[in-house]
Amino acid sequence: MFIFNSSIGKKFIQSITGAFLVIFLLLHGTINFFSVIDSFTGKYGAVAADEKLFSAGDGLFKLGCDFMSTGFISIMVPILALGFLIHIIYGCWLSWQNLKARGGWKRYEVASKAASDSWSAKNMLVLGIIIIGFICFHLTHFWAKMQLPEMFGVGNFENNPYLLLNVTFGKWWVVVLYIIWFAAVFMHLVHGFWSMFQTVGWSGQTWFKRLKVIGVIVAAIIVLLFIATAINAFIQANCIA
Repeated sequence: MFIFNSSIGKKFIQSITGAFLVIFLLLHGTINFFSVIDSFTGKYGAVAADEKLFSAGDGLFKLGCDFMSTGFISIMVPILALGFLIHIIYGCWLSWQNLKARGGWKRYEVASKAASDSWSAKNMLVLGIIIIGFICFHLTHFWAKMQLPEMFGVGNFENNPYLLLNVTFGKWWVVVLYIIWFAAVFMHLVHGFWSMFQTVGWSGQTWFKRLKVIGVIVAAIIVLLFIATAINAFIQANCIA
């Protein structure tokens, strides 16, 4: 098929699944950032250590987690996650094919006007590997303790996400690792965002410049949402009596 055999078709698949990644991260990051807002309204603190208070609470983070359990979101999130997974697997396969074909660190089989635009453009595979490693690390802290026990009955279920944030980010080195992770995510998204639109035809000189700026803004918002969540949880776990 053309979409699988041509370089344009391969890039198109990566672009569409990359859009899934952006939406997934924006949704996930926004819900997580609600915990930061809760810390300023006094609805984080004691709730993190008291299951009864958590169950009866109305903090934004709790409401966000409840929202993620609604029927529509329960269907949408796995679809977005699947697109995310396809993006990772297909991207690794493309990179491997290109390495064999060209003997160099090239992202796709044909060159684009932005192929040498930045370090991140030349090293999307390296960034992807870093991101994949930390995703596995992330899953062991959250998904394995909330969704996995709930869906498959494996492991011990943790119902209180505030407590889970404190336990995970209460260690400074975990926060540092997450910041490194999201630095890689930022560089990956900055290149991927405008590349996604370029693939679908928005490659004019005027829009190309605008999309690069928008890409930096979107990537910065996503990364800052997650980093703020991690740092706030560290403060809540170690500095708030």
